[in-house]
Amino acid sequence: MIDLPYLKDVCQATPSKIVMLVVDGLGGAPHRETGKSELESARLPNLDALARRSAGGLTTPVTPGITPGSGPGHMALFGYDPVKYLMGRGVLEALGIGIDLGKGDVAARGNLCTVDGDGLLVDRRAGRIPTAESAPLVEMLDRIEVPNVSLSVYPVQDYRFVLVLRGDDLRDDVGETDPQRNGAAPVDAEALSPPAERTAEAVNAFVAAARDVLGGRDRANMVLLRGFSALPRLPDFGGSYSLNPAAVAAYPMYRGLAELVGMKVLRTGQTFDDELDTLEAHFADHDFFFLHYKPADAAGEDGDFDAKVARLEELDARIPRLLELQPDALVVAGDHATPAIMAGHSWHPVPLLISSGLTAGDGIDGFSERTCAAGSIGRIPATSVMMLALAHAGKLAKFGP
Repeated sequence: MIDLPYLKDVCQATPSKIVMLVVDGLGGAPHRETGKSELESARLPNLDALARRSAGGLTTPVTPGITPGSGPGHMALFGYDPVKYLMGRGVLEALGIGIDLGKGDVAARGNLCTVDGDGLLVDRRAGRIPTAESAPLVEMLDRIEVPNVSLSVYPVQDYRFVLVLRGDDLRDDVGETDPQRNGAAPVDAEALSPPAERTAEAVNAFVAAARDVLGGRDRANMVLLRGFSALPRLPDFGGSYSLNPAAVAAYPMYRGLAELVGMKVLRTGQTFDDELDTLEAHFADHDFFFLHYKPADAAGEDGDFDAKVARLEELDARIPRLLELQPDALVVAGDHATPAIMAGHSWHPVPLLISSGLTAGDGIDGFSERTCAAGSIGRIPATSVMMLALAHAGKLAKFGP
């Protein structure tokens, strides 16, 4: 963990390179008809072959039984205790699209959503409308004014946007307006402490105005807000581990998270092929790379088992490009499970592979939840993954005399 005493005494800079591929929503659960998870159902010749020569295991992102968001899931993989360093998604989304947040600013992640005539949610993501359709709607929201608080609304991608509140004495301890399920009505933002009352009032005034602005539409006619947050103070990732780290991520939130912990965020395109192009172009410049793959999570959240299988197979086809770079340590991990049968994140343990010159294989036959459970790493907290990656790359000195 990044808070480990004497960490700087054991971390050492070396020319070796680490690639951490984080497959968002990697873990799954058995299909009710086949009894196989998405990983077990997919044809993954490259990942299966990699598993046979790697050390395998399972990670617990937070603690058994707790379902993590993507922010805590990634923070844990980077070695930050996700309970101690809990942060809202708003800051991550804002930083990811280049918003300059100041001290005291509060950011929230927003979804355009669809409600019916009774105000009940029909689709929390408004059919994942494309950016070309959502951007003019966000521009309309950006014209909303509320008393005594400055509001700015920024498009992110597809149905997502960021709301930034600026003013005196704003607080981020405000409850979300998203009930997290269709069939329910959006809820009022609730102040979670007395000093947050003013912020909650401003948020509710914005939501009421957004309802008026968008209400005449068939879809994307309402907004949901969550992840209220202000800039936190975190230990520097590169300085703590003696690394020169870089991040390659197409989605804004993950760029924001990487920037927040001190990684250099490399400009890249929107597809995983673009990300691999960027990784290849900059591979000589850094000794640690965080590489993000999003599509598996999106399919899982949509409850589409077959689509998640397909997205995993598409990732597998690109593994040879990653292996051609010959990183000294390659980590394949997930920030959390997103089983399609649950159409959302879950508490299930997440498969993990670490491949290096020191791994010859555990005897596991393929890459899945069940096979990795039999690996030599066992089931570990996700916060331990970074230390194992450093060790496999020869970046940890002996501890103590």
